[in-house]
Amino acid sequence: MTITTIGTAVRLRAVSRIFGTGESAVTALDGIDVDIAPATFTAVMGPSGSGKSTLLHCAAGLDRPTAGEVEIDGVGLTGLSERALTRLRRARVGFVFQAFNLIPALSAAQNVALPLRLAGRRPAAGEVHAMLAEVGLADRAGHRPSELSGGQQQRVAIARALVTRPAVLFADEPTGALDTTASREVLRLLRTAVDRHAQTVVMVTHDPYAAAHADRVLMLADGRVVDVLDQPSGAPEIAVRMARLEER
Repeated sequence: MTITTIGTAVRLRAVSRIFGTGESAVTALDGIDVDIAPATFTAVMGPSGSGKSTLLHCAAGLDRPTAGEVEIDGVGLTGLSERALTRLRRARVGFVFQAFNLIPALSAAQNVALPLRLAGRRPAAGEVHAMLAEVGLADRAGHRPSELSGGQQQRVAIARALVTRPAVLFADEPTGALDTTASREVLRLLRTAVDRHAQTVVMVTHDPYAAAHADRVLMLADGRVVDVLDQPSGAPEIAVRMARLEER
């Protein structure tokens, strides 16, 4: 199944990813073609082992596909050296994971500033504070991760991912470790980033409620996109489609 849109922030063409060799080889992705439009929120769902996280890792340049082409913001990843790929990720890609991956010894503000410093750029005056304010944590700038709740840590991680104004924000189960209240706040922030700042978001999730915040839901099975749901009406519709998928 080929998924195309007008204008692309992320493009995958005939992308396959095989782990292992010979009889032990496992095909995690099997010739996937997908276009992700700018300023949209895409959720990726599927049963365990369907290739969701592998798709995200290949699309984000964290893993190289066995075959096929990946582009981010018009830049092809095939043939880039590891150094060039690292520079591209720093400049054009943001990441949010289930594990918050904050640096324990750094304050919230220092964690948010880290991508800018790694890119060799000194944060502009007020830049980090403004980003923390966007996620509702302006008053927690000096707190270390151990002094923040799980939901607050994930909001810091979102601020850190967005501070470089990336072309694409990739989120892998960003609400998986959070309670209901914190999950809803994280999803609201991701939706706001799309609607207010024209941010492109690609999120892997197993949760129909989380996926209902997206503009489009891609459903995977056996390493292939087997169903697409545009403008989902809500979690019940997504849950029904997932149930059908798991019965295949």
